Amino acid sequence: MLQMSLSNRLVIMFVVLMGLSFAMPNFFYGTVELHNDAVAEVERTGIETEEQTAAIAAWPSYLPATLVNLGLDLRGGAHLLAEVRVEDVYVQRMDSLWPGVRDALREARDTVGPIRRIDAEPGLLQVRISQPEGLAAAVAAVRVLAQPVASLTGGFGESTLDVSGSGDVVTIRLSEAEQAATNDRTMQQSIEIVRRRVDEAGTREPTIQRQGADRILIQVPGIGSAQELKELIGTTARLTFHPVVGRASGPDADLDTRQILLQATDESDGYYILEETPVVTGDDLVDSQPGFDQQNGQPIVSFRFNPTGARAFGEYTAANVGAPFAIVLDERVISAPVIRSPITGGSGQISGNFTVEGSTELAVLLRAGALPAEMTFLEERTIGPELGADSVAAGQTASMVAFAAVLIFMIASYGLFGIFAAIALVLNVGLIFGVLSLIGATLTLPGIAGIVLTIGMAVDANVLVFERIREELKTAKGPARAIELGYKRALSAIIDANFTTFIIATILFVLGSGPVRGFSVTLGIGIVTSVFTAIFVTRLLIVTWFDWRRPKTIEV
Repeated sequence: MLQMSLSNRLVIMFVVLMGLSFAMPNFFYGTVELHNDAVAEVERTGIETEEQTAAIAAWPSYLPATLVNLGLDLRGGAHLLAEVRVEDVYVQRMDSLWPGVRDALREARDTVGPIRRIDAEPGLLQVRISQPEGLAAAVAAVRVLAQPVASLTGGFGESTLDVSGSGDVVTIRLSEAEQAATNDRTMQQSIEIVRRRVDEAGTREPTIQRQGADRILIQVPGIGSAQELKELIGTTARLTFHPVVGRASGPDADLDTRQILLQATDESDGYYILEETPVVTGDDLVDSQPGFDQQNGQPIVSFRFNPTGARAFGEYTAANVGAPFAIVLDERVISAPVIRSPITGGSGQISGNFTVEGSTELAVLLRAGALPAEMTFLEERTIGPELGADSVAAGQTASMVAFAAVLIFMIASYGLFGIFAAIALVLNVGLIFGVLSLIGATLTLPGIAGIVLTIGMAVDANVLVFERIREELKTAKGPARAIELGYKRALSAIIDANFTTFIIATILFVLGSGPVRGFSVTLGIGIVTSVFTAIFVTRLLIVTWFDWRRPKTIEV
């Protein structure tokens, strides 16, 4: 018999209502967007203006406030493709390594004699020793400076330096494994800096992602021009090291003169009360690298200051052993380690319960005060809001035409059952936008194309079911049995057809980028919602109608 349990009916209706509730705010896009911006700003600053109060009150707090974010091609904005000159970092690393090499060879002066750094190719450090017979000792002394490579992408545990000798010259370069790790860290750092600069400007849903080995794609909706975006990215981050006075649970703590209250990057850590004047600033930080503690092998983050910063930091740590100090980046405390011993050599390490990934991320944050290497902009363009509006209008027109054509075809072909399919199709589109809003996806023109394609594909499952019901009406005993067998025997074909398409959407998402991903996201979501509405929603409508009318015969 054709039947569906009450619990199944309630679950189906609940899923549909939840999807539509998350999609609903998109019909009031401007109001909800202002509401969300006001809420976020109040949470960030702790201050609420009259305009923000009005914007917050314009949308009820008990309703969902989720929106589908509009991409660059729909809202307008700026597009940049930047190339990072990762080779510059090799030169910087060799320059920063020279003091350590010099000190190591000076300790072996009796064997190698006086030393002198000589000109070399970029990325190489070459030192001439006075006593060629001491070359082996010189190479061994420099190799002590090498550490295991800290990388998540390969070469884990290999040496960071390749040290060789020829005649009276010692040559030092980064090993291939360390070069790969350095490239990866340089790209991470560059992306982190760009993201911080863009987020600081209050833009919505920027696309900042790595492309290939040394390029970064930057797309920022809502910004005026590509030149404005280039100037924004060039802003230098503010990195400072402050004495910690105490902790606070909220933003309303009482502060003495020359004290500041800053929130931790991890908001669960609360707030820190710091002395306003920093001990040193990021201008004095030369380098920061992930590594491993030589005593226990645990991941650490090592850092190094220039002579001015080293002197100031050494004097402070010597006088404050056992006290915490705060590492502040862009007015947020990213770490507050305890000083375990005086750090007088201009370098030190931050230890804790780090994973390799955690130490790498913290090293990236510490270095995020300035771009690690020069960025060359290979491509730049500005998309005006008018073009974005035209794209939205064109997408809407295409969607409505496709939608109307499919509805007319289904109703003309299947009559009452076509009306049930049309209702399911409307709900399907609502569910697509509900899921996009829930996951915070960004909708682009290719994404609209995915939705239009989904509209055409959404009725395929219903067509399979209805055609199967037609066949079963010729042999089955009664309409109820025909409907039941139609759904049962069409299920495998529906699953097979949509599963293969979903595999393609997954491959497009994993291997593609930019517009291809936008298309794959809406296509994949549309496949899932289409199968749900075809198998469950239309069946619920048919069962409800059948229970109400109890027809002796049906015509599909």
